[in-house]
Amino acid sequence: MSITLYDYWRSSAAYRLRITMNLMGLAYDQIPVDLTSGAQRADDNMARNVQGLVPTLEIDSHSLTQSLAIIEYLDETRHFGLLPRTALGRARVRRISHSIAMEMHPVCNLRVAKYAVEHSDGAITMKSWMHGHLPDGIRAVEAMLSEPQTGRFCHGDTISMADICLVPQMYNIKRWEIDLSACPNVNRIMTELEAIPAVAAAHPDNHQPED
Repeated sequence: MSITLYDYWRSSAAYRLRITMNLMGLAYDQIPVDLTSGAQRADDNMARNVQGLVPTLEIDSHSLTQSLAIIEYLDETRHFGLLPRTALGRARVRRISHSIAMEMHPVCNLRVAKYAVEHSDGAITMKSWMHGHLPDGIRAVEAMLSEPQTGRFCHGDTISMADICLVPQMYNIKRWEIDLSACPNVNRIMTELEAIPAVAAAHPDNHQPED
C-alpha cells in the first residue's frame, strides 16, 4: 500500500500527520510543498487541495485534507486509540486539540501573520504578532491540563490526538521564545513526548529540505 504525504517541513498541520503515522508505523513517501515560494497555490497542489494548503495525504486510494480530519480517519481505520472510548473523554481530547489547532494555530499561521505584518505600516513584527497571541493560547491549554483527567499525557496515560496537536504548537512557541515558566503541565508532558522516538523523528529539523 502506497502512502504519500504532501507537506512543508515547518507546517504544524503536516507535523501532526508525521507524528501520527510514525506512531502507527505507517511508512510514507514525502513530497515537499514549499510554502515560502507559494508552491501551495500552484495548479498541481490546488488540484489535490482546493484550499491551497498542506498537508494532503494520499492513502487507501483516497486523497485527504485537513489534519485533524485525517488523524481521526487514520485512528478509525487503524484502530489505534488516539481518541478515548467514552464520549466524554473524546469531547475532552477534541476540546484540547481544537483549542490548539483551531484557535492558536490559525491566528499564527504563516500567511495570516505575514498579512498582519505587511499591512501594519511597521507597527507589527512577526515576533510581536506571535507574542501577542501565543501566550494566552498556551496558558489556556495549561489550565485544561490542570484537570484531573490529565495523566502522563494530555488525557490519561496514553497518547491522544491532543498530544499530537500539542507537540507542533510547542515547536512554534519555543521558536518564538515564548515564556513557558507558568506552564508546568505543558512542560512535563512535552518532556514525556519528546522522549518517544516516533515523535522525535517527526521534528521539523529532520525534514528540512537540503539547500
